[in-house]
Amino acid sequence: MKKELKQLGKETAIYGISTIIGRFLNFLLVPFFTNIFTQAEYGIITNVYAYIAFFNIIYLYGMDSAYLKFASTQELGNEKQTFSTAFNSVIITSFVLSVLILLFRDSLAVLFGLSDNLKQIVYFVSGILFFDAISNVIFARLRFHNKALRFATFKLINIFSNILLNIVAIFIWKLGSISVFLAGFGSSLITFLLLIPDFIKSYQFKIERSLLRGLMKFGLPFVPSGLASIVTQVIDRPILMALTNASTVGVYQANYKLGIFMMLFVSMFQYAWQPFYLKQSLKENAKELFSKVFTYFTLFSSAIFIVLTLFIEDIVRIKIFGFYLIGKNFWGGLYIVPVVLLAYVFNGFYINFLAGIQIQKKTQYMPLVSGLGAIVNVVSNFLLIPLWGMLGAAYATLLAYLSMAISQYFLSQKFYKIHYEWKKIFLIGLSVILSYGLFYIMNDLKIINIYLIKILSILLFITFLVFFNLIEIKWLKEFFQFLLKKIDI
Repeated sequence: MKKELKQLGKETAIYGISTIIGRFLNFLLVPFFTNIFTQAEYGIITNVYAYIAFFNIIYLYGMDSAYLKFASTQELGNEKQTFSTAFNSVIITSFVLSVLILLFRDSLAVLFGLSDNLKQIVYFVSGILFFDAISNVIFARLRFHNKALRFATFKLINIFSNILLNIVAIFIWKLGSISVFLAGFGSSLITFLLLIPDFIKSYQFKIERSLLRGLMKFGLPFVPSGLASIVTQVIDRPILMALTNASTVGVYQANYKLGIFMMLFVSMFQYAWQPFYLKQSLKENAKELFSKVFTYFTLFSSAIFIVLTLFIEDIVRIKIFGFYLIGKNFWGGLYIVPVVLLAYVFNGFYINFLAGIQIQKKTQYMPLVSGLGAIVNVVSNFLLIPLWGMLGAAYATLLAYLSMAISQYFLSQKFYKIHYEWKKIFLIGLSVILSYGLFYIMNDLKIINIYLIKILSILLFITFLVFFNLIEIKWLKEFFQFLLKKIDI
């Protein structure tokens, strides 16, 4: 079991390289864009990419996940047949959808809020969606074959080429907001071209009909599920706008983005987790292994939560290339960050509990769970924003992910029962509450320096973990020896 856990940890770390660097670089584009474009221009960019997020779900229709499932079991065909059928299906449907986008470009331009001189953005959108969809199937193949390093390399190339093309288009070609979509199209095309050697290795120009039916049955439920998930992620912004004002939305969005640090951990875990549990499900000790994974996920995410919650105000004061992580005018919304971080923790719980549904091929139930999350989010936003403003919107997201995690747990247990280590999970949560509570009590009393209080709170959290036998002292000893060795002390 240790070997499998180490393999999952290794792949999570490698996927994390591209995820962390990529998401963080994209995060840094926010102050970059907002200092170059007008509010209206940046609004258009944000709006169009929100629609791209919805279209991405439709273009891929769960074929990457379906490929991973059927390639691991090979119940309807070998891996090459499965990949080729999935890829050919996606490339055909993506071509048709992109042609439809071009045919209805005028109507879509109105929907996107584009003026006549920006209609050409629709062309780039169709290209971005096409190449991203077919590339994602190839990326799924890299994940299946444990090519984590290759996966990470191509993801980083995509990001850096996007940034470089943005700089060229904005400062040299002076294309304004069109630059962002030109850069997006260019980086998507470059990524696909680099993936061609991996695509050719397992490709045949053929669609196995019985295999396609199996893939579609497994993958299509990801469409309503994915669309509902997108609603959960973005619906709070327009509702907040309708119930408050643009200034509140701006402060909320800037501080919500600070949840990126937890989101990165959850995202890199998700990349490694899905192919891991699909492969390990065939082993005798699979359920015990999955239970351990959930415990370790809870442990690490809790550690990230407590550290970020205590030090987020210090982190935002760090200057990068002359810019604060978020501008001073937005620091008044920092109080929502702990809620956002906790929401991502529950999103990670939901991702953990997905294993049983996918292993047993019960993906038709997934839209029920994500749909519940979307409904809870919408209703909670309308109820809580009038009471608490932007904090209400943050709590609405937390409640949405919590409801998804709980419902997914009970649904998965029905088809694939796993005995999770709930006693340990409870003790981890208790450790967070006690150490977090110490900080607020001592901070209110103002007995000692606030930084010392934060450090004491972290040490107390570690002490609780050791006391409850959640971690071993020798782990800490090995960790600190490693650190001392690295800094030559």
